[in-house]
Amino acid sequence: MAAAESVFLRARGRTLTAFRPDAEYQWKGPFYFIQGADPQFGLIKAWTQGDTNNGDDEWGEEIKLTEQAVQAVNKLNPKPKFFVLCGDLVHGMPGTRWKKNQEQDLKNVLKNTDQDIPLVFVSGNHDIGNTPSRETIDDYCQNWGDDYFSFWVGGVFFLVLNSQLYFDSSKCPELRQAQDAWLDEQLAVAAKQKCKHIIVFQHIPLFLSQPDEDDDYFNLEKSVRQQIMEKFHKAGIRAVFSGHYHRNAGGSYKGLEMVVSSAIGCQLGKDTHGLRVVVVTEEKVVHRYYSLTDLGSHGIEKELLDMIAKQK
Repeated sequence: MAAAESVFLRARGRTLTAFRPDAEYQWKGPFYFIQGADPQFGLIKAWTQGDTNNGDDEWGEEIKLTEQAVQAVNKLNPKPKFFVLCGDLVHGMPGTRWKKNQEQDLKNVLKNTDQDIPLVFVSGNHDIGNTPSRETIDDYCQNWGDDYFSFWVGGVFFLVLNSQLYFDSSKCPELRQAQDAWLDEQLAVAAKQKCKHIIVFQHIPLFLSQPDEDDDYFNLEKSVRQQIMEKFHKAGIRAVFSGHYHRNAGGSYKGLEMVVSSAIGCQLGKDTHGLRVVVVTEEKVVHRYYSLTDLGSHGIEKELLDMIAKQK
């Protein structure tokens, strides 16, 4: 049980233990990873019934969809470097009736991911609360590992952020300050190491389509957004990948790409349940969203496979 549990706790000490930094600082050629978001066990029934606060007492459909996602990822050849889930792992908010059951059922599905494909977890609002506290964040960390951390893969620097601290840190302002200070340190490290790219994962998008769009439940508040976008731009960050919107969206700010991926679970728009394949080459980051059915049946298209194959 301890071994099975450890796959969920690889983010420790603000890094990901699946990758050794000293072995990953150097560029080794193109690779790819899989991004998913919002399995959110319990939302499909809650949304259908119009009761998103208390209607999340069934999640059989989400179990099947997440099993389908895991099976699709396991079949991929070559294997992705990792599989990142960008938040809202389950629907139950901290302290609600079904949360622990939902989390356990999600773990029971995710533990079947190929052991050579590390799982990377990002905290969402349903994981730590719309207004998180030290207690809700500590509980998340005990279940899923650190709420923010960094790691290197093949000369590329990845940052996982707790975007809820940017949304509302009123119950734990000191934790927001700590993440801000840590982020500045990490960006300084990345600059010294001359990494090939910097890529960020967070749950809430900076914006959905336009950098100056109005504030919304699904983006970060304008003044906060502007500060972060400018910091990311100055640091040379290539892309931010997020979820939260349950639809595909995105845009760009001064060369920084904002990629919003739809959900493994409940869809709120016209997209399919799916995953995003992200290929990292020396020059660029290329990505495509696949339905779970397409990815499981046909795998990755030749154009993307050819980009990855250049490492041979």
